[in-house]
Amino acid sequence: MIHAVVEKTQTLVKTLLGTPADWRLTKPVTPRIPRVNYTWIGPVLAVLTILVGWFAFANAIGDGNAAFALFIGSVSIMMMTWSNLLSTRILPLEQIFGGVDRMYVWHRWFGALSVGAMWLHLEMVDDVKGIRGASRDIADAAEDLAETGSTLLYILVAISLLRWIPTRWWRLAHKLLVLPYAFSCWHFYTSTKPYANASFWGSWFTGFMFLGLAAWLYRVLWRDMFRKGKLHTVSKIEVTGNVLTIELEPIGPELKYELGQFAFLKVKVPGLREPHPFTIASSPDEQCLRFVIRGLGDWTHRLIASLAIDDRIVVEGPYGHLSPIPSHSVDHVVWIAGGVGITPFLGTSISRLPEDGPTPHLFYCVPSRQNAPAIEMLETADREGRIHLHVHASDEKNRLQPDHVVTALGVKKIQNTHIVMCGPNSLVKSMKSGLRKHGARHMHIEGFDIRSGFGPDLSQYIDDLIRTQVRRFTNSK
Repeated sequence: MIHAVVEKTQTLVKTLLGTPADWRLTKPVTPRIPRVNYTWIGPVLAVLTILVGWFAFANAIGDGNAAFALFIGSVSIMMMTWSNLLSTRILPLEQIFGGVDRMYVWHRWFGALSVGAMWLHLEMVDDVKGIRGASRDIADAAEDLAETGSTLLYILVAISLLRWIPTRWWRLAHKLLVLPYAFSCWHFYTSTKPYANASFWGSWFTGFMFLGLAAWLYRVLWRDMFRKGKLHTVSKIEVTGNVLTIELEPIGPELKYELGQFAFLKVKVPGLREPHPFTIASSPDEQCLRFVIRGLGDWTHRLIASLAIDDRIVVEGPYGHLSPIPSHSVDHVVWIAGGVGITPFLGTSISRLPEDGPTPHLFYCVPSRQNAPAIEMLETADREGRIHLHVHASDEKNRLQPDHVVTALGVKKIQNTHIVMCGPNSLVKSMKSGLRKHGARHMHIEGFDIRSGFGPDLSQYIDDLIRTQVRRFTNSK
């Protein structure tokens, strides 16, 4: 009996801890030097607007290092503001940050680092002499509210970063983050500072705080509740293992999109109404929209289990700037896909003509050739001369290596090769490093993950456990 309990406990601990790879955070992506382009504008602009605040507090007077204590408090506010702005997914920000996938990485990092900045501010701040932002009573009440908000912030950010939490709770935690942000803004505005609220620096910070609050209202109220995407109905469902392929027919105007873009799907079925992003796997020339979806968490598993023909889905988008086919002249085109990372290439594979520039070499990494998503479609495109298909199946012990790409192209150096990758981080990382050694320069990576964080993804396990307990409790009554 004791031995069985110990074994179950050990299994549970191992499940909760996962592997070291589960605890790695995705780093913010910046363009590689010397390829300076417009995608530098967003990260540089955000960092500059945060750091420039030092000049507002450089001459602060008070106990300890008052200048740095006040500055690091402003850093926390500004990071939360940028995190809110990036969650809006508006086109101008998408363009200057290099795509929605990179926007969300910066969004998460600004949110997480703002917690550290807030903690440092609370530990360092002491008696500060300067200009009051409000009466002492109001300022003291706002300070108490901010301290409560800081505790709430720690809890909500932990929920957001921990991948044990089911999606519906994760989204709720994200929406409630506006509370500690609003409390912090009110404290910042009413506190004693070296400048008056009516001064330049007062207007600077107040303007950004209003922007942050407006961004939250736009994202949560307008986009989630009022703005309507394009309505579609499910016309075809195909399930292969834990991979779902669906086709959608428009009800009304069709969605206009380009190859390689993605969209957010909101299924009009109870329990599936949360918007989730998926790459469009169809071609703009087709009448339907196609999506290939892998069951990775609680929401996608429920989708695979319960989606039915004629269900209605709202499609919001399109987003993204991934270009499977380059706009400039190149010697070769290489696509590297792992699992459902094939989706950005499907539409192009079936729509491009053999005479449309260099024929792309598609390296498709899958556990098994027989269960690979869309394999028949890709084999047909290969026979028609639209692509050169190279399938690398794990069960055939045929793991993709950088040398395979070079051999297939028949060259020693691949400087003028357009390379696009989409798949697991381990595949992308190894191929990226190896191909650089062969001279690759133009590599584009689709790495969209709206919910990155710490730990193994146990959202399905926790969701099933809760639903089972609720069902038992309901039946017992």
